[in-house]
Amino acid sequence: MSDLDELLNRRGRAAQFGAYVTAVSFDASGVPGFALGDGTLRLGPGHAVAVAHDGAVLSLAAHPQGGFITGGDDGRLVLTKPDTSVLQLHKFGSKWVEQVAAFAGKRALLAASAGKNLYFLSPVGEVLKTLAHASTVTGIAFDAKGKRVAVSHYNGASMWFTASGSAVSPKLEWKGSHTGVALHPAGEALVTTMQENALHGWTLPEGTHMRMSGYPAKPESLGFTKSGRWLATAGAESIVLWPFFGGGPMGKPPTELGMGDGVVKRVACHPQHEVVAAGFDTGLVLVVDVGRERVLPVCGPGRGNVTALAWNADGGQLAFGTDQGFAAIVDFTQA
Repeated sequence: MSDLDELLNRRGRAAQFGAYVTAVSFDASGVPGFALGDGTLRLGPGHAVAVAHDGAVLSLAAHPQGGFITGGDDGRLVLTKPDTSVLQLHKFGSKWVEQVAAFAGKRALLAASAGKNLYFLSPVGEVLKTLAHASTVTGIAFDAKGKRVAVSHYNGASMWFTASGSAVSPKLEWKGSHTGVALHPAGEALVTTMQENALHGWTLPEGTHMRMSGYPAKPESLGFTKSGRWLATAGAESIVLWPFFGGGPMGKPPTELGMGDGVVKRVACHPQHEVVAAGFDTGLVLVVDVGRERVLPVCGPGRGNVTALAWNADGGQLAFGTDQGFAAIVDFTQA
């Protein structure tokens, strides 16, 4: 048994599902949900089974009113409730529903992509708007107030007002395949992951370009810390943190914390503090306090590539899963 498993053994609940863990999240009431490549969700502390899709679960988000929305390669957007009951919200024909997102504010809103289209939907699945793009939608991110949505796609990104469905200027263009998107908490920047070993960003509203490169692998995961001071990214042997303060990130080197044996595949920023969790392709999971530059091992290597990683709403629990079906939830609130 690895010494790096000490926290997992003391404060964790682990399970072996036997299918690829594609995503993990916590719903509005704190219920954990793991999405699997066999079309099921595993819900709650007992990992109750809900059969959501005929095929893999491709995307997962917490529904604003409890439970989870998921998209699948069966072309369906589905609501799964904590009691494991399943309701089809919408069917998009044969197109895969590869991206979903939800906003849980005063005006709750769902978003889903199928092919080149972005759909805004009500919490009960009524399609409110359909927004066409020139290429496949690869990422969706709501801003902090739910007024705008950012979308990544080939040759750049688009911003939309959720209320009107009209485009937000300026146009955000950069040649190449953009595979995911993150918005600065204060709405000051938009950053995309690239098919190449790089990120690209734009300041908002000016649209000034930001190029962040030098990664040894594709940065498949990214996110801003709570304050917006740091952009945490995967794609290297440690967490790469770009400074979004003091004129950064352009002209300023990134900080690298949490060196591991392998490459970081997933990052998840703590919802309250300047803390970042990282999952590696070896199965190693670390938590890093950015300000103190302290590293806390959560789970040692040897259980597969970390493919899913998420904090609950107050940051007291961290959930993660791997491509070998290993999953765990670690509780940081225990005395």
